Amino acid sequence: MAKDFDTMEDSNRSANPSIHEVSDPARRTVLRGGVGLTVGALLGPVAACRQVPAAPPSPLGFESVPVSTADTVVVPPGYTAQVIAPWGDPVGLAGAMPAFRPDAGNTADEQAVQMGMHHDGMHYFALDGSDRGLLVMNHEYVDDGLLHPDGTANWSAEKVRKGQAAHGVSVIEVARDGDRWNVVRPSRYARRISTLTPVAVSGPAAGHPLMRTAADPSGRRVLGTLNNCASGITPWGTYLTGEENFILYFNGPDRPDAHAARWGVTRRGVGMRWAEHDERFDAVRHPNEPNRFGWIVEIDPMDPTSTPVKRTALGRAAHEGATVAVTRDGRAVVYSGEDAQFEYVYKFVSRDRIAPGGAAANRTLLDHGTLYAARFDADGRGRWLPLVAGEGPLTPQAGFADQGEVVVKTRQASDLLGATKMDRPEWIAVDASTGEVYCSLTNNSKRGAPGQPGVDAANPRARNVWGQVIRWKEDGDFDGTTFTWSHFVLAGAPEHGGTVRGDLFASPDGLWIDPRGVLWIQTDNSSSTGTYGNNMMLAADPATGEVRRFLTGPRQCEVTGVTSTPDLRTLFVNIQHPGESPVAARNEPAWPSLHSRWPDGGRPRSATVVVRRHDGGVVGT
Repeated sequence: MAKDFDTMEDSNRSANPSIHEVSDPARRTVLRGGVGLTVGALLGPVAACRQVPAAPPSPLGFESVPVSTADTVVVPPGYTAQVIAPWGDPVGLAGAMPAFRPDAGNTADEQAVQMGMHHDGMHYFALDGSDRGLLVMNHEYVDDGLLHPDGTANWSAEKVRKGQAAHGVSVIEVARDGDRWNVVRPSRYARRISTLTPVAVSGPAAGHPLMRTAADPSGRRVLGTLNNCASGITPWGTYLTGEENFILYFNGPDRPDAHAARWGVTRRGVGMRWAEHDERFDAVRHPNEPNRFGWIVEIDPMDPTSTPVKRTALGRAAHEGATVAVTRDGRAVVYSGEDAQFEYVYKFVSRDRIAPGGAAANRTLLDHGTLYAARFDADGRGRWLPLVAGEGPLTPQAGFADQGEVVVKTRQASDLLGATKMDRPEWIAVDASTGEVYCSLTNNSKRGAPGQPGVDAANPRARNVWGQVIRWKEDGDFDGTTFTWSHFVLAGAPEHGGTVRGDLFASPDGLWIDPRGVLWIQTDNSSSTGTYGNNMMLAADPATGEVRRFLTGPRQCEVTGVTSTPDLRTLFVNIQHPGESPVAARNEPAWPSLHSRWPDGGRPRSATVVVRRHDGGVVGT
């Protein structure tokens, strides 16, 4: 999501050490494969006696593309990029396929059956191998200056409903026809899930007093999901979507109580303006409504009649997404990062093993297990701290009467346990073959500012606008409670302290490890000028640290969301908010944008790009 980094949420006032306080300033990152080694004592005797194997041939077999400021998508020689499924195209519901109006004049009801705005995380679910499948994707937020013909002028209930309908998740069917891919319309799988869709609540917060409202006294059924950012998939065939910066949608009191303040609920002069015409987003009148957002939502894409479920056992946070690993004994482990300055990294370990039989056999698997927050220690070691009511300081006297209260107040519980404050942890990628877990720390413009944590080896730059990627490996298995950590790369140019080996980039955001073990990195830099140009997607070899730029997007976009067909011959990449400024969706005037007219020469539209090699070979080799 495009962000004004100086005004984004920063509500962690706990005294916990931030990651910079647990690192030795003399320590620097060295990339040598495995989980990475560091100079000095980061890995202690383990690093000292480790044999470094000879570097294998690079898996990056493409010619890198240059930095770009062009209003187009650029891919390497020998590749082609095709645009499909832009915002406003019909998803393919039979009998409900309104065309996109170039003047953005579609109604709220029409938007409810069209592709949402601002494509983000996504996954390809195969129906017929690598030739036909479902693309399930998030729509993170909206830019009201583009969504309506007259922008934010003449604000109305209809504009609020249209914005709500443009949020959420789309399920579309796609099929390959020779070298091109098409959206299948109509499709029995086609579906839109938005802020207006009924969603069930499960797990320890279901029915909890903190989840009850006048509209839902049971506390078990929420209207909608919003600000859906990164995504994940489960081994049983479902889709996980994270509700990220949900708090920006609520108008709060001038003087919030401690709970509301910790979550950033306050009176807002700018924002989505939904509270003006939908009172549930007025947290003064409905103080529990914000508690009903910030969850991981599970969706069964194969059953268009199924109800999405908010899995509260995974904790409430500004969730970027959720990435699933599997222990050797068959239990699910869900990693998630919280995209806010100085917030936390989480892990959930299921109590039960994954059952054969797909989604139907695992409908409650994510409702039972243990939630943890990460602590990164000074010696290169780390520990997962259990967020369990009644254990340690999480007592009724401290405000945690039961597990429902712990998961609703996940941030406060993590504060109390002493978890490590991080610099906007976003996407997480797991390499199942090596056991390594990667997390993008996109940036933190408040690092080193007056009254804020300072700099050191882990966060070595004040006003850090470049970001980094950290990685760790659990001791034993993915359910381990301790781990070893280091940095994979510090982004940015060498003169800014960067350690990039290859093509430069800044503000890492989206991460994905393909079946070959290549780490794909997508960027969310707020500028389309200077050293880094437009946002991009790069491929990195974890064994050597080599990075090559594979794709650049159009002006003012974010490159986010990547998935592939099983044969790796088709790559799907999302282009979000082309032509948008860093303060999008906040009382902007109407289009035209001065920045972009991608993809079709008119009003800029988020869309999916299909990348293939001319010879039909494996992408990236």
